[in-house]
Formats: sequence, structure tokens, C-alpha cells
Amino acid sequence: MDTESATRTAAWREQMDAAARRFAKSAEERDEVTRKRQATDSDVVDTDEQIVARAERLFTSGEVPAQAAVELGREEPLDGIGALERIIGFTNDLQAVNFLTRGARAAAAVARISLTHNGREVPMGTGSLVSPQLLLTNNHVLPTVDRAESVVIEFGAEAGIDNQQNPTTKYRLAPGDFFVTNKHLDYTLVRVAPGPVGATPGAAPGATFGWNRLIANTGKIVVGEAMNVIGHPLGRLKEISIRDNRLDLQLDDFLHYTSDTEPGNSGSPVFNDQWEIVALHHAGVPKKDDQGRVLRKDGKVWQSGDGDDAIHWIANEGVRVSVLLRDLGKRSFDPAQRKLLDELGPTAGLSADAVVADVTTPAPQHVSAVEAVVRGTRGRPTAFGGRRSVVFLHGRSQQGRDPAELRRAWTAGLNKGLTFADLSPIDPADVYFPFYGDQLIASLGTRESAVDTGSELYESLVAEAARHAGMPSAGDVSTDPIAEERFGGFGPVVLGRVRDQLGWIAARSGLDSLLIGAIFKDVAAYLDDERVRKSVLDTVLADMPAGGEVVLVSHSLGTVVAMDLLTQLPRELDVSLLVTAGSPLGLDGVHTKLLSGGASRPERVGEWLNTWYAGDPVAIGCPLRPAWGNDLRDLPVDNPKERAHDIAEYLAHAAVAATIGRKLSA
Repeated sequence: MDTESATRTAAWREQMDAAARRFAKSAEERDEVTRKRQATDSDVVDTDEQIVARAERLFTSGEVPAQAAVELGREEPLDGIGALERIIGFTNDLQAVNFLTRGARAAAAVARISLTHNGREVPMGTGSLVSPQLLLTNNHVLPTVDRAESVVIEFGAEAGIDNQQNPTTKYRLAPGDFFVTNKHLDYTLVRVAPGPVGATPGAAPGATFGWNRLIANTGKIVVGEAMNVIGHPLGRLKEISIRDNRLDLQLDDFLHYTSDTEPGNSGSPVFNDQWEIVALHHAGVPKKDDQGRVLRKDGKVWQSGDGDDAIHWIANEGVRVSVLLRDLGKRSFDPAQRKLLDELGPTAGLSADAVVADVTTPAPQHVSAVEAVVRGTRGRPTAFGGRRSVVFLHGRSQQGRDPAELRRAWTAGLNKGLTFADLSPIDPADVYFPFYGDQLIASLGTRESAVDTGSELYESLVAEAARHAGMPSAGDVSTDPIAEERFGGFGPVVLGRVRDQLGWIAARSGLDSLLIGAIFKDVAAYLDDERVRKSVLDTVLADMPAGGEVVLVSHSLGTVVAMDLLTQLPRELDVSLLVTAGSPLGLDGVHTKLLSGGASRPERVGEWLNTWYAGDPVAIGCPLRPAWGNDLRDLPVDNPKERAHDIAEYLAHAAVAATIGRKLSA
């Protein structure tokens, strides 16, 4: 074994032994997990804080069908943490079909790291892009700048759909531009040089292969949930250990999980089922005898000549992403490095002065430069005869999404309705889709946590919605049989002092109180902070058509943004049709906060169609005509209860689609 190989092996063994010591010290915690599982008859168990954070993240991101909570509530009362554990377990066991396509997208950003030595390339680990230019791997894979300068990064080293090997693209690293490492947490973050090896320097690798964002917030996974690992074990073509892996224990800095991984998986990203990175895989935990000697699978003492694949691995360990980001945020950077770091995006929770708070209370998120925020997509100028444009204006919780993918989903719903109406479908490429999802989260900053704890506007919106839902005076809620039977004590665990109103709305709408509360929270944040409002409006205006006739289709929070937008559009734009779907504009607390100053129908709008479903709690102030006047059309529709607030369901109704289609073909 040469010196270089011996050094790499020693570093890996050091990390393996440290993981084994942590595993041995955490025996009592694992026993407690086992006890909880036996007591609850559920694989999903964790601290109350982690369970609540996980449930909130799943609901507010739209990853859990709200009907899941309703169905489980029919089986037995939803009371506190046990209810959330069952809901998380439900989500853990059933995945949408796009689980696979989203996984393929995540895998594209994973690369094989090989050391160039004596004219050969020797595979030594895995890395993944976490921004357009930054690669994340282990310290024991890339411990120094010199080592980083001696490797190649290979994307696409995987089998194709017909089992043939795909062509690969190789890059060099640029550690002189950015290189951060930590031996204890075993991570290295380094810049990838622009342009493939042998080519003229060009675009950042993320422009071709994408990247997986790092997220500072808690709530990404709890004990018992599935995990997915993508890497290059033993230097082989890219492989995935999928679904048959479970988180066993959360330590302060590390996660322990059951998974089939091998030494080449060092540096592999570990994902949850929503393809968010939860950990950086760095070491296996070997089984040892009483003398501390590593054992083989056959029970004999392992010798170095046996090979790493002969070891009896009993667990795996990864570095928690939130802890990694906290360490990264404590460091100082020059302006050029800070610009690269900003590309991690607002979800990384790194403020401008590079100080990150404790992971349980994420720091104010830094507002990245404009080029680091995902922008919307523009329609073709020749569409619809070149005289008119259609604009889709989305609602909340779209951060991290692909605007082109969202545009296709909206268009698919509309085309379904157009087919029912016997009208021609439209091409997604003809649609303008301004995207403010990332910008909204970036501009919230400290505002997000403030609204979480209950701003006056947020609480007044919830209270007004509850009154619209027929909630009796304070003290009488517990007598309502629907709320009591379906939700029991679920609300108090999660939603604090507005729990009764949210529970009442939830019981009558079929949607979960967490989801309802999150939607009203974002509406309140937008209306209550002029900085947030301006940031969103500026982002939307940047991707609007320059002139001509516009059909503006808006949804949820997007309907509130649309009303403000109408006061900002240039005179060259003529809004011939405004569609509002699933809108909160009927609530006094919303329309009194608009830039127009109240429920005054915009003069520049030709036709206004408002569509709503009685089971959609966000549209609970509908119909709009009592507040906004008779010069609009209220169209009630019947959405599936589990997708009560879904824009694709609204657009798929023939009457809604026909109104849009006829205007576009006029």
C-alpha cells in the first residue's frame, strides 16, 4: 500500500472508530427508542419537539395529503403527539409516483471523486453539488487543499435505462477559491471549477446537473422514517440505497441509521423521502468483540487484508446538515467567498455576517443576490396570435420548486378542463409563470418566526375565518361534536392560542389545522410587512409581459398578490380577464390591507371570475360579491376533499377552463 492510500485508510478508520464509540455510548437512547416503539406500536418515534417540527414541515410543504389526517381521525381521536406520529407514519408508507422522478433529479447532482495518481484515476469517495458551484463531501475524502487539487469530479457515472454506461463529464476542483473543512464533523465544502476538464471554462456545473439545497431548519426527519443514500460504493457506478433504511437515533451532531452502504459511499448525501438532504454519510459502525476488535460477517476477527466489505456493519453514521451549517456559519469569509456561499440559498439560514443561531431557532435568512434566486419563466411572444398573454400567479409554499415544472402542472389542470369544455389545449411554453416562491422565503427573514408565534394580523385572520365557519363564542368549541370527535386534543400540541379556531375550521373543511394555519401565516406575513410585499411584487413584475392583453390566473396567496399587482402594472397592459381561485380576498382582514385600501373592484380589469370550493378553508370568505360588489362572477365548484385547495383541481373544472379558453381564442 502506497503512502497516499495508507493515509486515506487511516483517516477513514479514525472516523469509523469514532462512530463506533458514539454508537456504544448511545445504547440507552436506542433502548428508549425501542421502548417507545413497543408502547406506541409505531416505528415513528422521537422527542415531542422533533415530531411537531416534522409534522409542521410536511403539512406546510404540501407533502402530506390533508385527507390523511381526516382519515386517521375517523379511526380514533387525534390526540397530541401520537396523532402526529401516525400521520408521519402514514406519509412514510405511501409515496406519490413523482418520488422516482424527484429522486432522479437529486441523483444527477451526485458525483464520483477520484484521485489522479501516476496517470490513473483511483475512486475514493462521493460528493454532491449543494449550490451551482459548491461540492460537499467528507474531510477524510478531501482533508486538504493539496488533496482537492489532485482529484477529478465525475458526473453521470451511472448505468442508463438500457443498462449501458452513460457518458461522463469530469471537472476539476478550485479549492483556492473556496475550501472549508472540519475533521470532527467530517465535512469539506469546496468550489468546483467552471467548465469540464479539457474544455474552455464556462458555466457552473450546477447549470447542467442541478444541485440539492441544504436546509438549516429542523423537521426534515424523525426516528423511524425512511432514508435514501446515493453514492459510488467502492468506486462503482452510481447506486442508491432506497427506502429500506431507517433513522435509528438522532445525536447532537450525528444521525445513526440502518442502511446498506460501503466505503465508497463516504461523502454521499442522505435524503429523506422528500429528497431533502438530512445528513452527510461518513462512516459505518462495525460490530466489535469484548476486546474492541472489529468482527467479520462470519464472526471472526477482521484483518486489514480481508477487505472492508467483509466487516460486519451494524449501523451507519451521518453528519447532521443543520449542525454542519451551524459550523459553516461561524466562519469568516472574504467578499468573493461570501458570494459563493450565498449561492447555498436562503434555506441554508446563513446571515450576512455568517453567524447562525442554534438549530432549534434558525437565524434570520440572508437575502441572496438576485442571480441566486430562482426566477420565473416567460411565455413565447408569438403565442395566442401575439396579441395576448396568459399569466399564472402561484400561491405560498413553492420555495425550492422548479417554475417550469409548476407551469406544466397548472397547464395540465387547465388542459383537462379545456378538454371537458371541448376547447383546444394550450402549450405550457406559451404561459408566463412569474416565480416568487424563493424570494418570499428569503425576504421573510426574522418575520417568519414572528408570525409563527402569532402576529395580530395572523390571529385576526384565523378568528375571522372561524366566524365565517360558524364558530360559536369562546368556551363553546368543545361542545361541537364534529371538532371534538375528529380532532380531539390535536390542536393544543401544535398551534397554541389559535388552536380552537383552527380546529373548528379544520373540522368543517376536511383540511388539517396545520395546513390552514400555515397558509394564513404567509398571507399575514405578506400583508403585514412592506419589505416582504415589495420584494414579492418586484419579483413578479420582472417576469410579466411588456404589453398587450393579459389573462391573469391567480391562486391562494397569489390572488392577494394579484390585487396589489394590478395597482403596479404599466398602462400598456390590459387585463381582459382576472381569475381568482381558492382566494382569501373575502376576509376583511385581507382586503383592508391591500394597496388599493379595501374591497374596490380594479377598474383596469375587464372580466373577473372568482372560483371557490365550500370545503376550501382559505376561500372561507367566499363568495366575494357581498364584499366586492356584483360586477364579478362567483363560480362555486366541487373539488375532491383531499385536494380542496389544489389549483389543478380548480382549473380542471370545465366552466373555469372554458372562461379562460374562450378569452384566449377570442
